[in-house]
Amino acid sequence: MEIRDARADDAEGIMAIYNDAVANTTAIWNETLVDAANRRKWIADRQALGYPVLVAAGADGAVLGYASFGDWRAFDGYRHTVEHSVYVHQDGRGAGIGKALMLALIERARALGKHVMVAGIEAGNETSIALHLKLGFARTGLMPEVGTKFGRWLDLAFLQLKLDDERPR
Repeated sequence: MEIRDARADDAEGIMAIYNDAVANTTAIWNETLVDAANRRKWIADRQALGYPVLVAAGADGAVLGYASFGDWRAFDGYRHTVEHSVYVHQDGRGAGIGKALMLALIERARALGKHVMVAGIEAGNETSIALHLKLGFARTGLMPEVGTKFGRWLDLAFLQLKLDDERPR
């Protein structure tokens, strides 16, 4: 497996993982499937802002998972904080792909001088929460019933990782 920057030709693989999460999980609180053009634009837009889109690629080049981060909130005072997302193909879950993507993403955030990385995770996703805790994230909040999918209310757990001890700039 190779962790690398996403390219436009990774859009099909990213789309398949995204659409599976939309259709079958509460990891993404959207209900609309996307096409490859949507994911190509998403990759380009994220990279144009200077933010990474990483893929875990198999030996055959297939996208096994992807990860990215972007601004947490749009106000100047939050400029040192990012929120991330990590998704793994259903056939590769539990194989260390998510952890490898997270470690690479954390290093990218540090290299960009970010101070905090935020995770917003559906509170019932114990596997994702456990991975984040293992990587040093701390639980910081729980917002009950702020989302809905599949006809039920969803709780949002917040976790965060402090990336450095620098003073604000």
